[in-house]
Amino acid sequence: MENMSNKEYQKYIEERTPKPTYVKNMVLAFIVGGLICVLGQIILNMLSKHGLDKEQAASGTSILMVFTGSFLTGIGVYDWIGKVGGAGAAIPITGFANSIVSPAMEFKKEGFIFGVASKMFNIAGPVLVYGVGSSVVIGMLYIILTGGG
Repeated sequence: MENMSNKEYQKYIEERTPKPTYVKNMVLAFIVGGLICVLGQIILNMLSKHGLDKEQAASGTSILMVFTGSFLTGIGVYDWIGKVGGAGAAIPITGFANSIVSPAMEFKKEGFIFGVASKMFNIAGPVLVYGVGSSVVIGMLYIILTGGG
């Protein structure tokens, strides 16, 4: 190993580096993300069936999905779902809940203010800032281009 050239070393590393299974990862992400969306649709249908209008049912579904993602993170199940589903578990609203709850749980030993409160939005904070910021810019453009109506 000590007498290897850079080219030989690169070849050695390339041979021993595990190859990612892209197709398997994509299929699992599709299945897990799809199952999360099916769960959301079931909740939406149940809320609509029990007399909520479209907007109330959608709000209730969002609340229940965030709760579900947070709860599953709290009991350690969402980490497993994330390992299996990858992006399929990260993209839906349950993944957003996971991204807030995980750091909060990890840093709870540091106290409520400097642990939970300060670390809770490490991952989700930039998403919120850019999401709100871009919606304000798009709203302003809409008002300017349509004359406010």
